[in-house]
Amino acid sequence: MVAATSASNQRQRGKVTKPRRTQHMLTLVGFMAAGKSTIGRLLAERLDIRFVDTDRALETAFGLSVGEIFDQLGEPAFRAAERELILRLLGGEPQVLSLGGGAYADATVRQAVNARAIAIWIDPPFDAIVERIGRSRARPLACGRSAEQLKLLWDERRTSYAAAHIHVPTSDAAPARFVDAIIAQLDQLET
Repeated sequence: MVAATSASNQRQRGKVTKPRRTQHMLTLVGFMAAGKSTIGRLLAERLDIRFVDTDRALETAFGLSVGEIFDQLGEPAFRAAERELILRLLGGEPQVLSLGGGAYADATVRQAVNARAIAIWIDPPFDAIVERIGRSRARPLACGRSAEQLKLLWDERRTSYAAAHIHVPTSDAAPARFVDAIIAQLDQLET
């Protein structure tokens, strides 16, 4: 945390600081609406590396929204394309990947991520997830599910997320705070 705080203080004093770099591929995992994309963009910016949201990349590749992919092609086709994309991206230069909520629950993806990247579990409380999902219609696995059904899926996936290298419990506090926490934990892993 010292390095992150120091860099933040230097920026506030008007000094230009060199971005912190990493030699590792970083993947953000966690449930839908956990904040992976928001935190991932900020983390990539701080590390001066590329950010890829795998859901957005799949939407671009298919020319359809995630919901439309699910509706028109089905979840198995989506998961196969998602797996292929992630495995390809893991072979590239260090970057921050934000994975869809179900991606890391796939054993093949989880094993590849854990072998080739640092997995970072973004973990807000369940009530925050439900509130965020309620503001969005873009999550096909949430549509038509009750909070109780979402809780079952959340509980089921947490077992997979627990295999991540770094666990970051979050809240509705400023996302930059969690970027600082991630960088502090990366510093510990990389020394």
